[in-house]
Amino acid sequence: MISIKEVTTKSDLKAFVKFPFKLYKDSKYWAPPIISEELKTFNKKENPVFNDAEARLFLAYKNGELVGRVAAIINWLEVNNQTLKKMRFGWFDFIDDLEVSKALLNQVESIGKSHNLTFTEGPVGFSNLDKVGVITEGFDAIAPMVTWYNYPYYAKHYEQAGYVVEKSYSESRFPFENVKPEFFLKAQELIKKRYQIKALTFTKTEEVMPYADKMFDLFNESYAALSSFVAITDVQKEYFKKKFISFINPEYIKFVVDKDDNLVAFAIVMPAFSKALQKMKGKLFPFGFRHILHAKKHSKEVIFYLIGIHPDYQNKGVHAVIFNEYYNTFKEKGIKTCIRTPELEDNYAIHQIWKHFNPEVYRRRKTFKKDL
Repeated sequence: MISIKEVTTKSDLKAFVKFPFKLYKDSKYWAPPIISEELKTFNKKENPVFNDAEARLFLAYKNGELVGRVAAIINWLEVNNQTLKKMRFGWFDFIDDLEVSKALLNQVESIGKSHNLTFTEGPVGFSNLDKVGVITEGFDAIAPMVTWYNYPYYAKHYEQAGYVVEKSYSESRFPFENVKPEFFLKAQELIKKRYQIKALTFTKTEEVMPYADKMFDLFNESYAALSSFVAITDVQKEYFKKKFISFINPEYIKFVVDKDDNLVAFAIVMPAFSKALQKMKGKLFPFGFRHILHAKKHSKEVIFYLIGIHPDYQNKGVHAVIFNEYYNTFKEKGIKTCIRTPELEDNYAIHQIWKHFNPEVYRRRKTFKKDL
């Protein structure tokens, strides 16, 4: 007997956030989220995304035991401004029981129909800075902090529920030794002279902050052409600055500006925190901070989180300037492995940027869609 309960209390929300800890307790590839941060994600007073979006959370029980969860999400900026009548869903986890997954998806679909939306897609978050996609290949690698992990049976559940593939993503990695400076050293000098641009590097987080809003503006401009893109609002900028920038080594943030100090490109790289998260088991206190700080200072793996280039400067080799800066930083820190977060497989421009490093695609993930 499957019963569905909507999250309405603090204890329900804790159960929602903590369910994956039970589901993946024996997985060596799952990296737990920080529980306090996950709770804030769904706190309407903490997360400004709720100014323009709504979410209803559901728990599935079988014979009184918690066996699944899902977040049903509507981003009204997407629905109203883009006239994209999409019902989103994410944080979708469940045991290998088709009745459980279908019961949760039925809740999502019912909400979508009640708002006259035309299709549902997931797993996705509220925006393009959230996690995305269900893994379909590459289950034997630890999941980066900024992605979801799932068991191999998940995709079967989508298909059995009548969902079809909507978007495909790939994740790749390459050893730092694959990076040969001759591919960008001379080019970046010519590009800096030709376009009168220069790189900015940082050693303190407070040095980054004056450029942070410009970075999010450029993020909106450079990614606007991608499918399903939802712009970051001014209120959300403040939230993401607090949520992400404190986790990032300032020397891993690279900006490129023109002669008038206008931001034309940026890149954000994060230390690999997954092993630290596994040691923390979701808790910052009393000792979780130590694991985070150790990874921040000593991790030999880095995650390329975001790269954005202004449309006027795309396909002009500006990425060579960024790569040159990272090469110097990574060489100094003894970085061994570079990992790329999920990228749309049809985003050919971004794949071309990395081709000289011979990246290995080690994981693929997809979102699934169903017409309502």
